[in-house]
Amino acid sequence: MYEHRNEPLISHGAFLRRLAAHGGVALLLVIVSLGIGMAGYHFIEGLPWIDALVDASMLLGGMGPVDPIHSVAGKLFASFYALYSGLIFLIVAGVLLAPVFHRALHHFHLDAEDAEDAA
Repeated sequence: MYEHRNEPLISHGAFLRRLAAHGGVALLLVIVSLGIGMAGYHFIEGLPWIDALVDASMLLGGMGPVDPIHSVAGKLFASFYALYSGLIFLIVAGVLLAPVFHRALHHFHLDAEDAEDAA
């Protein structure tokens, strides 16, 4: 998927396509996670769909739930979904930043090789 350290940097256009592909994967993860949260809040806690969307979005965004949770099952779901949301946040950040870090490290590696060749 990524170029080897002995290969040149990919073109700017190819890099933008790689960023877009990673953005698509991140968006898919967020949409699936939002769907899981909405379904849980709707079916377990009995919230209307729009309120389930708000609570799931707030947890995925790191803000916390809006509506009070009344049932034990709802509280268990909310606690596990909160932990899951924290992990998804870190995974999405990694997926989005991986191509940028790879390109920067690859660029520095190529600069180091050029310096060694010149010496």
